[in-house]
Amino acid sequence: MSPLQAKPIKPLVYALIGARGGSKGIPGKNLALILGHPLIAFSIAAAKLCQHIERVIVSTDDEKIAAVARRYGAEVPFMRPKELAGDHSLDIEFFRHSAEWFEEHENKTPDFFVHLRPTVPTREIRYIDEAVSEALNDKEADSVRSIVEFSPPAFKLLTLQGPYCKFFGGEFFKPNEEFFNYPRQKLPKTFHVNGYVDIIRSESFLKSGLLYGNKMRGFVTPSVPDVDRPADLKLVEEELQNLKYEALIDSLEHSSIKMAKRKAKISRQKRTLRKEA
Repeated sequence: MSPLQAKPIKPLVYALIGARGGSKGIPGKNLALILGHPLIAFSIAAAKLCQHIERVIVSTDDEKIAAVARRYGAEVPFMRPKELAGDHSLDIEFFRHSAEWFEEHENKTPDFFVHLRPTVPTREIRYIDEAVSEALNDKEADSVRSIVEFSPPAFKLLTLQGPYCKFFGGEFFKPNEEFFNYPRQKLPKTFHVNGYVDIIRSESFLKSGLLYGNKMRGFVTPSVPDVDRPADLKLVEEELQNLKYEALIDSLEHSSIKMAKRKAKISRQKRTLRKEA
């Protein structure tokens, strides 16, 4: 490289895990134990294993969640205001709060936020890395959203307008075409978002006020369980027995060992201080 050639600046990529204290379906959901580890720890471990992610940030209003997040290796550089952590609070609110905090306190905002929801603990690291790579390489995309195929296609769904039914997607077909009677194999595939991983370009959402912007790139992932009810915890435990999550589980176990050693060291130090006193 010529001395006059500037080294390319590597984009800043931070994982952002939102975990508020309130939960209706499962009280204390983000700290619910799965295979001996709190729910939020699985998203932290997944982020720490990704090659593109530099820092793992947790946004929470809850001190207990903050303490657990730090023990598993995440940063909690700020606490989320309570008014941004209610039942009806929107994701964009804590994203904007996080971005503004970094700008104010570190004089920089990450180029991309990787949004990992704690309610999806069963992730394969390779898919997160692939999604981030797509975001980095697509200069036109405001975001990358993980999606899974919707079955049957959404063209089989309908809405009620007063007492009358109307099917979705008529604009994709000819006038008076009864597309809703077609076999699903003849209909275009449709997808829905699944919370596996979303990558958001900071500049886009700060300028537009739209979290995912106007140009969302779809990233197809496997279908995985989402923790919303107590019964989902059992489903997730069963899913995590699959060998494809071995690296994730090993990382969590390693964190547990480190925490146990740290706790033992602190205990020894306290005993020594008591003896000296």
